[in-house]
Amino acid sequence: MRFIYITLLCLISGGSVYAQPRFVPDVEIKKLGEVEFQQPKRVVFGFVNKGNQPLRISSAKASCGCMEVTFPEEPVPAGEKGEITVVYDAGTLGTFYKEVEVVTDASETPVYLGMQGTVVVEITELDEEYPIDLGNVQIQTNYLEFDDVHKGEHPSVELSLINKEHTAFRPELMHLPAYLSAQYIPENVPAGKKGIVRLTLDSDKLLQMGLNKTSVYFSRYMGDKISEDNEIQVSAILLPDFSKMTAEERENAPSLSLAESSIDFGSLAGKSKASHAIVVNNRGKSNLLFEQVQVFNKAVSVSLGNRVLKPGASTKLKISVTPKYLKREKGQLRVLLITNDPKQPKSVINIDVKQ
Repeated sequence: MRFIYITLLCLISGGSVYAQPRFVPDVEIKKLGEVEFQQPKRVVFGFVNKGNQPLRISSAKASCGCMEVTFPEEPVPAGEKGEITVVYDAGTLGTFYKEVEVVTDASETPVYLGMQGTVVVEITELDEEYPIDLGNVQIQTNYLEFDDVHKGEHPSVELSLINKEHTAFRPELMHLPAYLSAQYIPENVPAGKKGIVRLTLDSDKLLQMGLNKTSVYFSRYMGDKISEDNEIQVSAILLPDFSKMTAEERENAPSLSLAESSIDFGSLAGKSKASHAIVVNNRGKSNLLFEQVQVFNKAVSVSLGNRVLKPGASTKLKISVTPKYLKREKGQLRVLLITNDPKQPKSVINIDVKQ
């Protein structure tokens, strides 16, 4: 009897410890290399809630007034990713190390995220910060994303560039859709200097709920043509609006539950295709509707057993990866689910593949 009692006590204690959020940053220290003097540097620290309860960040404090910090104000669901964004003013020349103290409900001990680098008058290291070489200009990325947008919002994202020419360069994006507008800062980028292309999204003009994808093209010179070399993919995720739901409707709403929020396919060498099925449940009190099931990359395909799940019902979501498309596509490896669950209208399943 004593052995049974101790075993039960351990199980109860272990269960209470396990039922909690877990804050896991992608990296604890970011090495920024050279940062241009008096040019604000934007740094994003990604993290994952690897616990089984929602994670709340109560504060994220910078180590000095030279930094501005923003973080998710709403709880991050179990298995989901989040971002802590830091803008460093780069107002002092020389080597620096700065920290952000992150306090969450996952632990009584804060987590410290650091960044280090050197503020210089002129940047000489270009390849790491501007890996996309278009010839006369280098850019930070060729994939831009507007995440979690609601109707009526007008968010912006920025694309940083550096002019490699010996004369001024005038950046321009071609084939902008109606829901995107661009601002160029400055309009003419001096030789060897940095510039910014600011894209602003008009969410009222988006074509559909969930993922909206398009391609714009970076003009490198007068009369430049569109091609894969100067293509920039842009995605926007439009979420349903639950602002008019009553308290009773929320109480009786559907509730999505995923058996897994990430898949690790490992190495796919020698395989033409790999698949994995995830069980999807409705833990709520009314029908769960899958409004969109979408992918960001052509290498990923999905099939869903049922688009409507009654309370207590389940189905399988089959996710497949075709290796031959992996190097051709720029989109991230993940699956997006848009549902009528007001607590988590967007769910993301991340996919890892060793290439």
